[in-house]
Amino acid sequence: MPNSAARTIYTIGQINLMSNIEKREIYARLIPAVLIERFNLNPFLYDRDGNDLLQLVCPAGSISAEMKLTHRKDFNDPILYGHITDTLSGNLHVLLYILNDPDSPRFDVDRLPDGTSTKFGTQYRNIEAEINAMKYGLAPGQVRKGLRLLGPAIEAFEGFVKSLGQELYFVEPLYYHNAVIFESYGFAYAKGRGLMERIQKGFSAGGDLLAKLDGSSPFRQPDAAMGVRLRSWALHDGILGQMFSDVTMYKQVGKPAGIKTCIGCTW
Repeated sequence: MPNSAARTIYTIGQINLMSNIEKREIYARLIPAVLIERFNLNPFLYDRDGNDLLQLVCPAGSISAEMKLTHRKDFNDPILYGHITDTLSGNLHVLLYILNDPDSPRFDVDRLPDGTSTKFGTQYRNIEAEINAMKYGLAPGQVRKGLRLLGPAIEAFEGFVKSLGQELYFVEPLYYHNAVIFESYGFAYAKGRGLMERIQKGFSAGGDLLAKLDGSSPFRQPDAAMGVRLRSWALHDGILGQMFSDVTMYKQVGKPAGIKTCIGCTW
């Protein structure tokens, strides 16, 4: 009987033990090609003056990796930020993934006027900045408009997952709207589906959350029930009596789950 070749399976912890050159080559696979093309970046991710536009934090001994890609050296916000880690079972877990449009206005929802970090509004809130961001059309946690490249980003990430010999990965939606968006890209729930269904019930006719959209704050307007983004702002404002948390989703590469907990909503 012929021997079957075993597939090599890598984890973040294993990658982080490699040389800096190898780590850079591997983690750069997470960057969608369309992003590099859109900002006319050098494929090696250095600018014309030799400045490195890609920052990686992935020391040996760590099971996590952070990536920041800027479109130019002197710009504060990355066009791509990612933070990934290993689960206890060795699967990939996306803790945070952000795509920023550097040409759009910035709203300081991530920091207080004195510079203190708000932890994306999960620990402190810059209410004035949040109101302005909401009026501009942003969702909770966004400091700038997104690049509308999540589809290519997920495609690149799934290519990365497969290149490591894996078929399953997890994501941590920081806000309600993130979870709804991930649903539309085929993600299922490892935990938190009950919370999502409870939120849908609460915003439906006769629901307790619908009754709380009373205009008592700028984030609790009656029309918020029918929009994913405005629902997310109301939830961020505490309408649920607790912060949106403890939700984990997963995706099998190439296999959409077909789950939809948010019914009858526009963006």
